[in-house]
Amino acid sequence: MHTRLLLAVLLLAALPLLAEKRVIRPKGSNPAGPYSPGILVDGTLYAAGQLGRDAAGKLPEEFEAEVKQTLENVGVILKEAGMGFEDVVSVQVYLTDMDLFQRMNQVYTTYFREPRPARTTVGVAKLVGPARIEITVTARK
Repeated sequence: MHTRLLLAVLLLAALPLLAEKRVIRPKGSNPAGPYSPGILVDGTLYAAGQLGRDAAGKLPEEFEAEVKQTLENVGVILKEAGMGFEDVVSVQVYLTDMDLFQRMNQVYTTYFREPRPARTTVGVAKLVGPARIEITVTARK
């Protein structure tokens, strides 16, 4: 009897270790480095930071267009995971110029409606290439 109880407890304790982990890689995406665009674990999506590059690898010159393309790239990962912007619970925004904060918010609010996800915005010295913004999200279905 004690052996069965102990076995049951051990199996229950091991369940988190058996969590399904699935790579989210949208069709046609080609990460610029050794990482996955997204990882889905037990209904939670962890998306890698996205830049505003279009399918041809070009960054828009206008900042608002760069923010929009960045969020569109996030949206592609969300969609591939069966989610949308309404499922996002946390956002991290990295800006190379904090003077762009309000301009970023103008575009951001067109993608995230109330109740908006928790968010951190950080000023950084530099991002990959000439990018001015990078966004990463965590979403839960």
